[in-house]
Amino acid sequence: MLQIQTFDARAGGNVLYKALAHPLAAEAFARLYARLAEAGPVALYDPDGIAEALLAMYPDLPGLAGLYVHDVLAVGTVRAGMTAQALTGLARSGARTVLIAAFDAGRIAARIAHLLPEGAKTLTLDEARLPGAMLSNHTRYLDRLNFATNLVFFRDAGGLSTRLVSANYWANYGARTVRLWLRLFDAAGRVLTTWEQDVPPGPGGIVIDSREVRERFGLPAFTGQIFLHAIGAAGHDVVKYALDTYATDDGASLSCTHDANAWPSDRYAGLPAPRADERVVLWLQNSHAVPIPAGAITLDRMGAERPVAYGREVGPFATVALDVADLLPGLHWPAQIELRAGRHIVRPRYEVIRARRTRIAHVNVERADLRPDPAIPTLPEELGRGYLLPFPVLEPARFRTIVQPTPMAESQASLPLRLDLFIEDGTKVAEHFLGNLPRDHDVVLDLDTIPGMARGHGELVYDFRDGGSADGWLHALVRFEDRASGHAAETSFGAHIFNTAMTYKDEPQSYNGPPPGLSTRLFLKLGDARRRGFTHLIYPASARWHPHSSTALELHDSDGARIATEHLSIACSGSSTVWPHLVFGEALLAQAGPRGYVLIRDTTCRLFGYHGLMDDEGGFSLDHMFGF
Repeated sequence: MLQIQTFDARAGGNVLYKALAHPLAAEAFARLYARLAEAGPVALYDPDGIAEALLAMYPDLPGLAGLYVHDVLAVGTVRAGMTAQALTGLARSGARTVLIAAFDAGRIAARIAHLLPEGAKTLTLDEARLPGAMLSNHTRYLDRLNFATNLVFFRDAGGLSTRLVSANYWANYGARTVRLWLRLFDAAGRVLTTWEQDVPPGPGGIVIDSREVRERFGLPAFTGQIFLHAIGAAGHDVVKYALDTYATDDGASLSCTHDANAWPSDRYAGLPAPRADERVVLWLQNSHAVPIPAGAITLDRMGAERPVAYGREVGPFATVALDVADLLPGLHWPAQIELRAGRHIVRPRYEVIRARRTRIAHVNVERADLRPDPAIPTLPEELGRGYLLPFPVLEPARFRTIVQPTPMAESQASLPLRLDLFIEDGTKVAEHFLGNLPRDHDVVLDLDTIPGMARGHGELVYDFRDGGSADGWLHALVRFEDRASGHAAETSFGAHIFNTAMTYKDEPQSYNGPPPGLSTRLFLKLGDARRRGFTHLIYPASARWHPHSSTALELHDSDGARIATEHLSIACSGSSTVWPHLVFGEALLAQAGPRGYVLIRDTTCRLFGYHGLMDDEGGFSLDHMFGF
């Protein structure tokens, strides 16, 4: 496992990690290490306790002669396999160079100058800074807005292409000029091309299409990843997007996935085993410039605790297609698979291949920091049903809906769950107790088995009638199948407390600002003439809130200008399916242009949404929406 801190649930992403993981930082560290190889021996002074992260990401520091610290309590401890020595002993180290493991380290270098061995010089991590033109905040290098970065699964091969869509939501937080720095890696981790792309000065749409990129740069077919850096960001350091995979050879494949969390995790869950007529391919994409050692990636049946190792090395920034049946032969749906990734990989994608169709979905971060919360079973009545996981129930005459709860924390040993079902007008029509499920369960609920269900939505909730514990990190995989075409889509997400004035810890969450989160700002792509965009909006409420939503559907053009607004009222605990081409008409959608989008706004409640595309041949995609 990489000894790096990548994400803190309280503080968000670890900025140091993102600074070390940047591809340009990797090039700069290669140059720095080459200088050190000619200027050794090297003493490493670690003022901020980052030696383990530094040497995990860049392990080949040449001529290392010792590790030094100024904290007397840290002297004698082991960091990165070395015993920490007192800084006052630096003069006896015999080092010709002292590397200070810190950025913005000019003052630190001045303070320790008199402690250096005679004739020694200092270098700092400032030698590996990004170019100044790539920084949003020039006064503090490890500012989170300097590293608004993410990774994107990107492919243009085998009749399949990818298309990223987003918007310049940083403009809403005061950003004046935003541009994107992008680097495309192929499957071997080689750089195919690097470019910059301006985004509209206002909250305009962003589109990056693999066909256009391939044509513009004269590239061969590729499957790999883009490293994406938003320069000039404000408000948000997370790069959010939706990614469509679509057929370009008149094929039937179509799918959509949400953006990847920008921090690698120890473990991921929500990976389904294949049905007998399917292949499930896990896309292993190394997120770093250091190779993933053979055996560092393992798969395990969820709860079995018998992980099976992938026996090959994965090179820096490389992409490998792993058929899960190669490691877990004979394992079939509804079994679940746990990926143990050792913090080498940002949230991976998986591809389900069945007959002539493929679909892409993502696994989710399995939390290592959570423990059961004894207060959840006795939350006060002001919080109503507490944590809810809402998901669509599409038109049952056409679509089959299948739900499978997924353990999403390493400590989750039980899942005490009930499913509540609502039709579009908010009427509750059914309940189904799933039981107190063990970690290794293979329970799925096909909504065809529940009489009288119509179009609407479901909500998974905790139900402790048979005991069990809960931590609030409730997740599920929901699969939708077109009864006629056989096409399928699947999505997974977690629970929140929705639409209560009272708060519990960080719930109800807000897209911006502290809880309670009682407003909505969701991004909806438009699609095109062949593949129509749509959303299924849900108004979940843990307790009773406003009887109806006051929802505005704002159509924006490619530059971000609002050109039309329509209004929608959704019943509390109800839902609605929205088709932009029906709401606004073809003429206004044409005016919006290829980068146009709909912003879904509501200042009275927090809606939860799923969006996708649908064509006339039975293809469709669906995943949860993102907000900002």
